[in-house]
Amino acid sequence: MKVKPIGDKILVERLEAESKTKGGIVIPDTAKEKPKEGKIVAVGDGRMLDNGKRVPFQVQEGDRVLFASYAGTECKVEGRDYVIMAEEDILAIISK
Repeated sequence: MKVKPIGDKILVERLEAESKTKGGIVIPDTAKEKPKEGKIVAVGDGRMLDNGKRVPFQVQEGDRVLFASYAGTECKVEGRDYVIMAEEDILAIISK
């Protein structure tokens, strides 16, 4: 099944939260925060301007991004967790 966001929406797959601190302490599942980092799986067509033109996205499929804590709407597709959000909810692109 393929999910295609519409308009200015982006489909992001959350990356797993770290299970250990840098010092080696194991973090239990109940204490883990939701990860605020993810990988873009799909993008919509872009935001529609008043003149009928579309604004292209600054991000693209495959980008690793940082997003706001309570951004978007969570959904599950074929057993995988995703977040559908607007591009404005993305705070930064992470590059290696």
